Amino acid sequence: MLVYPSGIDLSSRALQYLSGLLAGHRRRIGSRWRRLTCGRQALLVLAHLRCGDTYARLAAGFHVGIATVYGYIREAVDLLAALAPTLEQAMTAVWKKAYVILDGTVLPIDRIAADQPYYSGKKKHHGMNVQVLVDPAGWLIWASDALPGAVHDLTAARTHGIPAALTAEDIKCWADKAYQGAGPAVRVPFRGRILRGWRRRHNRDHAKIRSVGERAMATLKCWRLLRKLRCSTTRITGVVRAVVALELAT
Repeated sequence: MLVYPSGIDLSSRALQYLSGLLAGHRRRIGSRWRRLTCGRQALLVLAHLRCGDTYARLAAGFHVGIATVYGYIREAVDLLAALAPTLEQAMTAVWKKAYVILDGTVLPIDRIAADQPYYSGKKKHHGMNVQVLVDPAGWLIWASDALPGAVHDLTAARTHGIPAALTAEDIKCWADKAYQGAGPAVRVPFRGRILRGWRRRHNRDHAKIRSVGERAMATLKCWRLLRKLRCSTTRITGVVRAVVALELAT
């Protein structure tokens, strides 16, 4: 296999952060000599998450076996996922903010038509439903566990306890029409295509506030692995939480 140098559109802070995390982990477990240093392992993991490089390509580029690549990536993802904030921690972080934005996305996965629970009728493809909370500036605060793509956004939000947590902490939240009936804390636009007067103005102002949340979605999609996930569905939650941890740390 031919090998060529490439680049990753991340700052050196992400590499330093992950390298330090891996170095601390190796000291705790008393790890012996490894084929790659902490810095090279961190670079390998970032190449996988940010660029979506496959195990085979990474194995050729870093001159290690495919099984070694898998082990390195799984180790780093598990470490990062454990550092991602929980919903309770996110509520504490946003308590002093004016409001938050709630939105959902369906991350595409590699599945066949028979895998019906993962098929999203709205997006017309198989995927995993992930709910996110965004601050007024458009920065990602929290991401939920991944549920099958067939799950509706409102059902997913209730499953994760998001409306109840927002109500309990008295936090204002803006969301789209999919969250109609989520609770008093979640503000949604009026339904209907033809609206006049103050209802139309309300929906227009609501859309301006909620549009900031698209920045967080774009931030997630910049990690190219999330554009087409080919791993086991049981590993997707860990990958998403690892990405969130990196975004919040760097």
